Amino acid sequence: MNISEHITHFEQEMKRRNYSQQTIDVYSSNLKSFFAQSVKDHPKNINEQDIREFLGKFSEPNTQRSYHSAIKKFYEVSLGQKEKFKYIPYARKNKKLPIVLSQEEVQRMFNVCENLKHKVILALLYSTGLRVSELINLKWQNIDRSRMIINIIQAKGNKDRQVPLPVTLIPLLEKYYRVYKSVDYVINGQTTAQYSERSVGEVIKQLAAKAGINKRVYTHLMRHCAFTHMVEMGTDIKLIQKVAGHSNVKTTDIYTHISHNIVSKIQSPIQNIQL
Repeated sequence: MNISEHITHFEQEMKRRNYSQQTIDVYSSNLKSFFAQSVKDHPKNINEQDIREFLGKFSEPNTQRSYHSAIKKFYEVSLGQKEKFKYIPYARKNKKLPIVLSQEEVQRMFNVCENLKHKVILALLYSTGLRVSELINLKWQNIDRSRMIINIIQAKGNKDRQVPLPVTLIPLLEKYYRVYKSVDYVINGQTTAQYSERSVGEVIKQLAAKAGINKRVYTHLMRHCAFTHMVEMGTDIKLIQKVAGHSNVKTTDIYTHISHNIVSKIQSPIQNIQL
């Protein structure tokens, strides 16, 4: 069995175990990169030092962790070699906080947005904190106006969840539907049923540039902005956890650290000093 066949077998087994397609795609891509640099003739012949050297090529800890997870899962699922990673610990997570936009900056992006489809993209990302994969996979049938919720189906980790449907989105979505008449997926492509993740990214970057925002703006940042602004509006962190789809509230706690409302309330000792 060659490397390609091993990866195909791995993908089939991951599907059988009900992993999400997105996770399978990421793992497969990482595995192909890993095996492409190896001179060994069989995955079983790749030793612990080979794996360490490969992982050590990545300076970004989170990137290294992504490859680590994929390779470890492959050896566990396809070759039954759990012990191969016994003495290879994960790199510590990167603790960088995202630099989020203010609500005024988000408003500027809406103000300069003249394209109706682009406005719907921005509105869905910001109002609900959707991941880009969740946005492009969103179908009209997932929007429940009777209960004012949006059903997110088979999101990260193959989990379903519900997010609120803001009443202010209804007129925008109605207008969009009348103009674009997308049949299945809400955000349709020009020649395909779905928009691409890359196209969504370009929309967000272009709107930020047009709005004169100097910060680095990318699709996932709109998710960070949504949850940070929810914290600043007083939304309970447990509710934000449910909307975000985080399995652990510690993941959601990051938004309390980047909320300016919380930081600005800290009293500095210098206020008692005459400058």
